[in-house]
Order: sequence, then structure tokens, then C-alpha cells
Amino acid sequence: MKDFSYYAPTQVVFGRGTEDQVSDLIRKYGGSKVLVHYGGGSAVRSGLLSRITAGLEAAGIAYVTLGGVVPNPRLSMVRRGIGLCREQGVDFLLAVGGGSVIDSCKAISMGVPYEGDVWDFYAGKAKPSEWLPVGCVLTLPASGSEMSDSSVITNDDGGIKKGFNTDGYRCRFAVMDPELTYTLPAWQTACGAVDIMMHTMERYFSKDDDMAVTDALAEGLLRTVLSVAPKVLAQPRSYVLRSQLMWAGSLSHNGLTGCGTTGDWATHKLEHELSGMFDVSHGAGLAALWGSWARYVRKENMSRFVRFAVNVMGVEQDFRSPEATAEAGICALEDFFRSLGMPVSIHELTGREITDAEIAEMADKCSGWGTMSVGSLMKLSRSDMENIYRMAR
Repeated sequence: MKDFSYYAPTQVVFGRGTEDQVSDLIRKYGGSKVLVHYGGGSAVRSGLLSRITAGLEAAGIAYVTLGGVVPNPRLSMVRRGIGLCREQGVDFLLAVGGGSVIDSCKAISMGVPYEGDVWDFYAGKAKPSEWLPVGCVLTLPASGSEMSDSSVITNDDGGIKKGFNTDGYRCRFAVMDPELTYTLPAWQTACGAVDIMMHTMERYFSKDDDMAVTDALAEGLLRTVLSVAPKVLAQPRSYVLRSQLMWAGSLSHNGLTGCGTTGDWATHKLEHELSGMFDVSHGAGLAALWGSWARYVRKENMSRFVRFAVNVMGVEQDFRSPEATAEAGICALEDFFRSLGMPVSIHELTGREITDAEIAEMADKCSGWGTMSVGSLMKLSRSDMENIYRMAR
């Protein structure tokens, strides 16, 4: 078991109509002029944005709005937000949306007080020392960004997608009303379910396998998503089912399911290059890659893959062949992904065969042009990355 420090300072306000508390929460955390940041038209069409801004007006809190955040949020939008915040004297950021909007807000929060370019943080050239406070109204359970210390941004120049982690821009509060997720398309719901599972699995597949409490929490969360996600697709307006998925998303990425273990995160790093190049949905990209990663690395801790197969996927253990049990578990999860309408190969994801040149480019970017490895269960070199992309193609 690894020593660990657990920090999850976000105030969660969960339940029906909790978005009505946004103005009070902003006041509580010191906001007097707010950037309301959102994505596409759903926040407008649903009336959520107007309800929030009406509440701000009634509370006497000044605000400006900035919409247009897209999946795989762009650096260009972050820079627009930084400029707007400086121009308008914004002192608080409110994300209204899913992980892309929250990640964009987090980037803006550390970019406003910084004299250089915000990409410096993602490129590893600088570390932030100041942040604007961030709060969120969550509308898509998936990324867990509402309680995590991470933000992932895509640089428009070259399609380079990078993450950055710091406690400074963790959300001060996260408002979670499951009813706000009722109208999510099935594709987004399914992508979110995959992302929730992967945030847990990136921590679960570790060489540190002596933290029984953490393992039990992770396995219970995974079994819950396996049970709930198909039911949500069949009953999209079920408050109980949507609630389970929404809370699972937060717990999957607030660090709880990784206490005492060393996370791997290779599948996420590999997927960042896939979605950076093809602009695909993050959850779908993870589904397309995971099986190939699992088969490539399972020998590094076969007993962990056997445990996953039996305890999570419900596979009957073959005591004569750990390899067969592990493979059955991987296949069972791929079958689950298919049942949600998710791809399990890059061809299924993109609709075409990717080229050798594209594989080489993704491996170059993921490895920092051969200067670094990714993963901890197995440290993947550039050639390993190429092999996994080829297996997944």
C-alpha cells in the first residue's frame, strides 16, 4: 500500500432544484462579478442559463457570459475567456455544463492572473501560483471534473491535447441536479458511463494490490455503473437511475477510488492523442482503446485482471488458466461497451482504417517524441504505444 494524501474540498449540493442555490454559493465563496461559461445551445434551450442569470440579477451579482465550449475544449476559447475576464474585472468563474466547460473554466482561472500564456502550464513550462475561484452546475456526468484536480485542453495549433493537475482550481462548489441530465442524448450518456468507469479503472489496475477498502470501493462503483448505465438508456427520465450515475461520476474522479494505489493513466494518455487527432468523443475513444491496452499489459499483474473479471464482470474463474479468466473479463467489458453503442476499435470509432503515419504521429505526441513513457502498471515506451494503437486499429 502506498502512503497517500486525500484532498476533496469541493462542496457538493445534490438534488432537485439545487441550481436555485447558485447565487448564494457564489456569495459564500467571495464572488461579486461572474463569468458564466457554457457550451452549446442546450443550456440556452433548456432554460437553465436564463434561470441562473435571473438568479444572479435578483441577488445583485454582476455577470458576463461566454458560450461555445466544444467537446475536447480548445485553447483558443480559454484565451478568449482570459481576455474577457481581465477586461470585465471578473472575480469568479461559473461553469454551466459538463467536463469540457469545467476544464475550460479551470484553465481560465489560472490564466487570468498569469502574465504569460496559459498553455505554459499544460506544456510543463510554468506552475501557477494564483487562481480565480471556480464553481459549477453539472449537466453531464462523465469527466468528474467537478471534484477533480485536473483539466484537459486541446491546443488548436496541431491538435495537441494535454492535461494539467493542481489543487488550486478545484471547484469551490458543485451543484448537481440529476433532472438536468434527463434530455442528454444516448450517445453522451453512454460516453459518460465509459469515462466514469475508466477513471476508476485507471486507478484500479495497479501493482499496489493490498488496499482492500479502496479495491472494494472501486469494484462496487464499477458494478453500479454496469448495472445502472443500460437502465438509464432505457429510462432516461428516471431520477433514481440518473442520480446513481451522476454521483458515481464524481466519486470516480475525486481520488477516493485511488487512495493507497498508484494510478496508471496510460489509456487516457493514449486516448488524448486519438481525440486530439480525430476530435472524437473522449469516452468513445477510451472504449476503443482499453481492450488493446489491457491485453498488452495484463501480464504485469495477471491476478488483478483475474480479480476484475470475477469481482466486477461476474466471470466464472478458470483456476487452471488465469490467462483465460483475464481474457474473459476483458471480453465481457468490451461486450458491455458494445451494448451501450460504444466502439471497441479505432475503425469502429472513426469509420475508417487509420494509417501507419497517423499511428506514428500519435505515438510521437504521446511519448513527447520518444522522450517519455506513460503508465505505471507497465511503463509504455513509444514503440509500446505504437503496438497498442495497431492492436486497436
